[in-house]
Amino acid sequence: METMTVERVIAAPIKDVFTWLTTTTNYTASPLILRCRLTRHGESAPYGVGAVRSHFWLIGWFRERITQYDPPYATEYVVERSLPPSRHELGRMTFTEVDGGTHVRWTTRAEIPVPLLGPFLTRHVAGPVITRTFRNILDAANSALT
Repeated sequence: METMTVERVIAAPIKDVFTWLTTTTNYTASPLILRCRLTRHGESAPYGVGAVRSHFWLIGWFRERITQYDPPYATEYVVERSLPPSRHELGRMTFTEVDGGTHVRWTTRAEIPVPLLGPFLTRHVAGPVITRTFRNILDAANSALT
């Protein structure tokens, strides 16, 4: 498993940043994200615990389930299914108020489950693509909110 983390300060209030980044239909503002849908509402909020989201990126399709929702400080998810297949232990976004805005830390832990080549492909192909996509989404959030 590889852990990938992207961090950014967005010059906007924590509540606005949390709302924008947990509403994944906003992700299509990134050029690497083709489509996002909320396929099942969460228990306490549309993107709350139990919500299921479907993402179609240039690199594949992902079905995610929200496992933690603590507005406006944190959300966690797990990728339940994907094409191409992947193993995913954790996706987490944390939000902290700082001078000048909101610090966002986005971490995921995943791997490509291919015998022998999986660790290499995860580290040198999937990891860079995932972190680039996360950066693009954070850039889109910054543009939308500032």
